[in-house]
Amino acid sequence: MDTTASPANNSATPPRLINWELAATTAARLTPAGPKLSGAQIQAAVENLRGLADESVDHVHRITGLDAARDLRDSQVLVVDRAAWSKANARSFEIMLQPALKALAEKRPDQLKSAATALGSTVTGTQMGAILSFLSSKVLGQYDPFSSLLTGGPAGGRLLLVAPNIIALEQELNVEPVDFRLWVCLHEQTHRVQFAAAPWLRDHMLEQIAELSSSIAAKADTIGDRLQQALKVLASSAKAVASGQEPGGGAAGGSAAGSLLELFRGPEEKAVFSHLTAVMSLLEGHANVVMDEVDASVVPSVKTIRQRFNARSKNRGVLENWVRRLMGLDAKARQYTDGAKFVRAVVGQVGMEGFNRVWERAENLPTEQEIHQPDLWISRMDYSRA
Repeated sequence: MDTTASPANNSATPPRLINWELAATTAARLTPAGPKLSGAQIQAAVENLRGLADESVDHVHRITGLDAARDLRDSQVLVVDRAAWSKANARSFEIMLQPALKALAEKRPDQLKSAATALGSTVTGTQMGAILSFLSSKVLGQYDPFSSLLTGGPAGGRLLLVAPNIIALEQELNVEPVDFRLWVCLHEQTHRVQFAAAPWLRDHMLEQIAELSSSIAAKADTIGDRLQQALKVLASSAKAVASGQEPGGGAAGGSAAGSLLELFRGPEEKAVFSHLTAVMSLLEGHANVVMDEVDASVVPSVKTIRQRFNARSKNRGVLENWVRRLMGLDAKARQYTDGAKFVRAVVGQVGMEGFNRVWERAENLPTEQEIHQPDLWISRMDYSRA
């Protein structure tokens, strides 16, 4: 799938909905650097994370049984700070939106211009930078399959390990650093293996994202009204937080709990949202299962790490809970749980080899209903004919 910028067929360059360079620089400016470490400590942490990232591959291979884990030399492991993570993700977001914007510029240039005008006065790169800033202080690691679409990007994508966040959390949880870092690497390396085992998956997700973003952008005439509604949600929820209330009890809180993305989703987008939700649940749940499969022989303090990590998520402050709801991060957390239940249920009935049929082709991906009812997926795969 070609997502590179097309030659200038039009008289003018299509307007941009978001200034991604501004988003990246804004995020870098707003985000604190993280734990204070000496140069020697930083170098030691970077080298340690790189080594553990490599070490985790063998464990992922043993647990998943996927041959794709044997050789990941076509991908790249980067140990980054928060600003670098924000810059990388701003670029990835831009890449993901390119197909939809290109199509919209060719078919409906006036609507794209209208959307850009509406967004330019309210949702700019500065606002996106604030979102990236919040996320950049929370994310421990991330596999980016879309970086291969960059000029000179690695063919197998890249794995980002956000060192300040990993170190800050291991200090907060008071756990053994090497054990915790290996535990994190197991999750992220599993994502690398998933896309290596299913080389069609990246383009499939891009196609779905393009369809979704194109559908939303095509509704340029309603974007202004939706943004006004979004601002009302933000204002009402902010007042609740300022008064010490837990947002979510009233009408405004209920809208916020559904995340701002809900404001831009109509009936036409429901099917694509459902499919992407199922795919993300599968990917995150599968990675969590791999993490949970390791025992004390691999990560000696794994039991302590799991207990403290899970307990931490229950102790967030009101403000952080509010932001997470607005951005849909609570929904992402549920994906981890729902996806893991699906994977365990399928593996329990047909084994890991049977489960691995999910990586063979797009038609084998579970639906959102099947994520919650694994027997439906197993029945659809018809293992009696396998």
